[in-house]
Amino acid sequence: MRELIGRKVGMTRLFDEDGSAIPVTVVSAGPCIIVGTRTAEKHGYTSLSVGYGDVKAKHVTRPVAGQYAKAGVALAKVMAEVAVPPGFEGKTGDRLTVELFQVGEVVNVCGVSTGKGWQGVMKRHHFGGVGGTTHGQSDRLRAPGSIGASSYPSRVFKGQRMAGRMGGRVTTVKNLKVVGIDANKSLLLLRGAVPGKVNSLLRIKGS
Repeated sequence: MRELIGRKVGMTRLFDEDGSAIPVTVVSAGPCIIVGTRTAEKHGYTSLSVGYGDVKAKHVTRPVAGQYAKAGVALAKVMAEVAVPPGFEGKTGDRLTVELFQVGEVVNVCGVSTGKGWQGVMKRHHFGGVGGTTHGQSDRLRAPGSIGASSYPSRVFKGQRMAGRMGGRVTTVKNLKVVGIDANKSLLLLRGAVPGKVNSLLRIKGS
């Protein structure tokens, strides 16, 4: 598996040969600098510890800064573990770039979805409402309705769809096609939408 850490830049569109508009998300993926490695002999699994993004020294804790100093690399805003690419022969200080991916392949993108705050059942669960047939009740059009039984079982079942906090969860969008790569600017163009707002962190995973 191949992985990169990046951030969402925004959305735009491209046009194919027949003039059809293709909605694309622009993702700034990498470069991710290798800070360390995890081996099966020492840690029980294999992965790469990488840093992504620019940051001021005052915003990095001393334990984390020590890891960067030990590796002899510049400080980064985010440190995360990613899968080791097939046939990887790099070392600490090397960089993983968008050239890990190719135009035409599909990737999975993981991020935190946009938070919507506290929402009602119509927006959160797509309830249809009562369609205006409330026989005079003025405040029941968007209400959830009955949520439980009467004498038996005299409780609300677990998992009942109700109003609540919406969004702000780790979400993965699968099978997004890579329609363009700009290696000079470290940009990936993915067909479709990805989780989160502009500048939110993303994890791009290829096969």
